[in-house]
Amino acid sequence: MNASAFDAAGVAHEMAGAGARIVSLVPSLTELLFALGLDRQIVGRTGFCVHPRERVRPVPKVGGTKAVNLEAIRALRPTHVIVNVDENERDTVDRLRDFVPHIVVTHPQTPHDNLALYGLLGAIFDRGDAAARLSDALQTRLIKAQDAAHAGPAQNVLYAIWRDPWMTVARDTYISAMLRLVNWHTLPDVRGGPTGAARYPGFDLDAPWLAGVDRVLLSSEPYRFTQAHCDALAGEARLAGKRVTLIDGEQISWYGSRAIEGIDYLLSYALAQ
Repeated sequence: MNASAFDAAGVAHEMAGAGARIVSLVPSLTELLFALGLDRQIVGRTGFCVHPRERVRPVPKVGGTKAVNLEAIRALRPTHVIVNVDENERDTVDRLRDFVPHIVVTHPQTPHDNLALYGLLGAIFDRGDAAARLSDALQTRLIKAQDAAHAGPAQNVLYAIWRDPWMTVARDTYISAMLRLVNWHTLPDVRGGPTGAARYPGFDLDAPWLAGVDRVLLSSEPYRFTQAHCDALAGEARLAGKRVTLIDGEQISWYGSRAIEGIDYLLSYALAQ
């Protein structure tokens, strides 16, 4: 069996037939499934799976990424459910195994991991050509980003994903890896491990390591930061002299096919700063 048919849990998946019925519990992977041309086989998605907007609208919702409606999924009779280590609860996944023949576990941690992700879903659902096209497009962007990273100086950034309480990202998250493409390095310099809340640590505005931050990035998701938050934070004496700007969280945190557009966005964003 081709290695690309092994998921992030090490489970081997054989090619599904034309009758595959797919439920996706991961917004960025729902978008990827559509990019692979699997429209007719996607039978369920979460309420947060909103892209591609027009094509996803008719697909039934089965709750959220954490608050999953198991009975709604059962009623859809899926052959495959797509899940993610960070976004879905392990207990939910274990309960799905009781009645879903194939659970496909994903866990991309860097932009390069999308290449294996494309290969995995392309192999399972017989979309090898579409997966190859996505891989070629991503490789082009990764090479472009590598060239750009050498062009500018390294910067330390605070990437805020929540407030009340304040939360950021550890360095072993996908978001942090994306930012490293433009030579931006997240603070604090911590690693959260493969799973768990430590991957998204809390912090206080009087944390000593904030002195080493060059810029603050306020993400549009999961907390919807606005310009008013930027203005308020820029007025904090403890952040004096640090640039505070909004950044599109979907473009930075969504893996799958969005990584291609996301890298273009990040390169343009960094250049504009």
